Amino acid sequence: MRRSDLPQVQNLIKKDPISHAFLANRLTEMQYEPFNTLNEIYVYEVDSIIESALYHGANTVPIETNSQSQVAFAETLHDVQRRSASLVGPVSEVLGLWKLLKPRWGIARDIRANQPVLNIDQAPLLAPDPLVRRAFAREIDLLLPACVSMFTEEVGISPVSGGGLNAYRMRIAELISSGRSLVRIDRGEVVFKAEIGVVSDSVCQVQGVWVPPQYRGRGYAKAGMAAVVNYARLNLAPNVSLYVNDYNERARAIYKKVGFVQHSTFATVLF
Repeated sequence: MRRSDLPQVQNLIKKDPISHAFLANRLTEMQYEPFNTLNEIYVYEVDSIIESALYHGANTVPIETNSQSQVAFAETLHDVQRRSASLVGPVSEVLGLWKLLKPRWGIARDIRANQPVLNIDQAPLLAPDPLVRRAFAREIDLLLPACVSMFTEEVGISPVSGGGLNAYRMRIAELISSGRSLVRIDRGEVVFKAEIGVVSDSVCQVQGVWVPPQYRGRGYAKAGMAAVVNYARLNLAPNVSLYVNDYNERARAIYKKVGFVQHSTFATVLF
């Protein structure tokens, strides 16, 4: 992508700011690393009008793609080494791209084809937990094991395997320092935590929601998520979103009680 393409790509994002919050966040971060980000975004244009975009970095994320642009992007990615851990985005776009990419990229580790994208743009329906707060930098050694446990439980592999500990620790430290890691800690133990991994002007996206198994069923998640919504809407963006696996009925019930409603549906192909 050229820098001159930026206004058109931003217009694509504006068609669905909630579903496209990831790329909006990356473009915001671009001011700190412009060369890398520009080279991670591909665009598809017809008569000088950009109709679709594709981010290909740590994740591969389609933006407003259609059958024609998916074919074009797939042909481009056939000649590019896959460096992403997942293909994620609107369900029809992800599954359409995956059908084209599978012959080159091989068998996926997992395909999650129904992930409701939820959003809340008002105060939560439940009282927030007053003990949920921003994490402190000094608490990273307490928080890191909880983050690793959540990631491993959710994704199926550890984020620190294969020598990834330092990079993962740096990411958690970055979230803490930017005020995007929220926790409840009781007697030196994390009983609820969540991160806000994506932030744009109008939308932020929650990730990593976790309560240790021994504390589940006690209401920590419901009140904790209500606190996260209040914090995020006050400090980051008016819309708070997340996406969840359709089979995670307990989590979906919690988010519904907090006041989240479904906006769209994602799919994720994990490698």
